[in-house]
Amino acid sequence: QVQLVESGGGSVQAGGSLKLSCADSGATSSNKCRGWFRQAPGKQREALVVMNIVDGLIDYANSTKGRFTISKDNAKKTVNLHINNLKPEDTAMYYCAAGRGRQSWLSCPTTAIDYDFWGQGTQVTVSS
Repeated sequence: QVQLVESGGGSVQAGGSLKLSCADSGATSSNKCRGWFRQAPGKQREALVVMNIVDGLIDYANSTKGRFTISKDNAKKTVNLHINNLKPEDTAMYYCAAGRGRQSWLSCPTTAIDYDFWGQGTQVTVSS
């Protein structure tokens, strides 16, 4: 199966930035979708951004508010998430995920159930 490992989280002060990375050590061609999700205590897991790595379609959630940027490094086989101007409400466990998407869709879905492979998560804690 696809193996995903997140890294780059940590404790930062509000206003700082982080680069999270998702290393894909066993991706298959059928899993065209990659996504970054986060889950805070007591809340549902929410999609931040999803990307079709085949045709490049990207969809950002409203919650990102323009501060999140997804990128892909083909040489390193990583999907990265850059977060700028971190806020305390960004505190959560951040996960990357891979899935095959929807057969009739060009863009990738934003629901967690559509993703079959998940990393272990990386914790982001933002202090005021």
